[in-house]
Amino acid sequence: MTCLEYWEPRGRLRRVEETSAPFPSRTSRFHPRLLEVWGNYSRQKFFADLGAGLTVGVVALSLCIGFGIASGVSPAAGLYAGVIGGFLVSALGGSRVQIGGPAGAFVGLVALMAAELGLPNLLLCTMMAGVILFVMGALRLGTLIKFVPHPVTTGFTCGIAITILVTQIRNLFGLQLAHEPAEFLPRMSALGEALPTVDLSTLALGVGSIALLLLWPKRWNRVPASIVVVIIGTVLVALLHFPVETIGTRYGGIPRGLPALAWPQFDWAHLGSLIRPAFTIALLGSIESLLSAVVADGLVDDQHDSNQELMAQGTANFASALFGGLPVTGVLARTATNIRSGGTTPVAGIVHALFLLAVLLFAAPLATDIPLVSLAAVLAIVALKMGDWEEFALLRRKPRGDAAVFLTTFALTVLFDLTVAVEVGMVLAAGLFIKRIADTTQVQAMAGGTASPLPGRTGQGHEHVDNVPKGVVIYRVFGALLFGSAEKLDNVIRRAGGRTDVIILHLAAVTALDATALNRIELLHAKLRRHGQHLILSGPHTQPYFAMEKAGFFDTLGRDNVAADLETAVARSRELLATSAKRQG
Repeated sequence: MTCLEYWEPRGRLRRVEETSAPFPSRTSRFHPRLLEVWGNYSRQKFFADLGAGLTVGVVALSLCIGFGIASGVSPAAGLYAGVIGGFLVSALGGSRVQIGGPAGAFVGLVALMAAELGLPNLLLCTMMAGVILFVMGALRLGTLIKFVPHPVTTGFTCGIAITILVTQIRNLFGLQLAHEPAEFLPRMSALGEALPTVDLSTLALGVGSIALLLLWPKRWNRVPASIVVVIIGTVLVALLHFPVETIGTRYGGIPRGLPALAWPQFDWAHLGSLIRPAFTIALLGSIESLLSAVVADGLVDDQHDSNQELMAQGTANFASALFGGLPVTGVLARTATNIRSGGTTPVAGIVHALFLLAVLLFAAPLATDIPLVSLAAVLAIVALKMGDWEEFALLRRKPRGDAAVFLTTFALTVLFDLTVAVEVGMVLAAGLFIKRIADTTQVQAMAGGTASPLPGRTGQGHEHVDNVPKGVVIYRVFGALLFGSAEKLDNVIRRAGGRTDVIILHLAAVTALDATALNRIELLHAKLRRHGQHLILSGPHTQPYFAMEKAGFFDTLGRDNVAADLETAVARSRELLATSAKRQG
């Protein structure tokens, strides 16, 4: 056990005992919210969860199939993800009402990965992402997701929405394409060349489906509009033989039941190239699921366990890939539907997954006649609703840096892929954060022989001091001294070694100190010592104090030269000046 002391802002010395394990635990206990249900679970709650689960299952049916098709894999892959992922997210998750499954956020990324890497490598990336998510939760990293800046999340959300819309153009217009590229610009070029092949029957059904999706909820909101659109389209094809492309004509239908559990084939030589996309799936899945859980908390007056939620998402993604399913995350639209339908426990999410399984087991042949244009209309409306389009209208009111991060992330998501967009967006946001921290850090000088240099200002860092001896310069530092702002100490270092006898760094208003800033202070002390001059630190507390203590700088500086406040520091400077005068005399 070690003991650390530091000066609090008001000049009080505080002693803190530090054990060899400064954190209570580095791993999170595995405790699904489902385990909390059984203590007071009643028949009334069960029937409420049953009704909500069936409602969500009906909504999820068309979305799972649609996302499987839009991702360039298969409609069955979306259903497998809905069954496996939906069950495990609810059974093992940290939220009472979260619904898991394939999401629109993955569509563009999965389509590109499937085209470039192939299905086996896509499944392997999903499994790797599952491991990453589980480890993040086990290491209690769930709260780190809040550090993803708002311009980055809104930028890639809008970009994903555009990507989904673009992927549905072919099916909405019934275009004839031998090959549809996964990249945005080649895809748009191919779609433009195929415009003369527009099928009027498909276009008419698509326009009617979109109109019904927009108008139906305004009059009849008890039955989901997406199911109504899919049922009407299926009836038109099955009974009236409406001439449009269906799941059966393109994919041969949906096989009954779940496939056999199988480990995807992969080449160890290419495993390294899959790490980057796997991290992208994990990052996107964690952001989507935890944002959805936060919104759900507000709707049901609850608080989710973010670390448990990540472990559940990791398990769900790993298992989904073993059955050939898409990546899985918590989905806000289905979660909100669950809450509005009366779902109060994870049992509702489990019922939703069992409903999808029942469809696979007993009703898969009926999906053969589902028109692709009906599913495309559903996904187009989902994309329109998921985009934060008001962000474009608010760009002029926002700081230029934030607007640039948003537009860059949006453009890269659309033109390239989500991996590049998130990486570049995070780097730009981090650079913007560093610049803003540096801009708020100030170093102000006060020469000896004067009173307070900042008349009219009070508060921490602005303490008044009179009769500062000549030859003493006080530098008041405000803000965080980090690597982006440490260069502001360079002026102090350059001036050191002149006629100044003592420099006092008043650090009472310094909120944080890193290794770069500490190195600058050490350079200042070394330069002053070479010229027979002195450095005094005034009022360091909390994090800056601990940083310098652990680095051993106080022993190098001399603990007598660390003062609790500015008045004590000035008194110490008089002692040093008197000692120097005696030596010279």
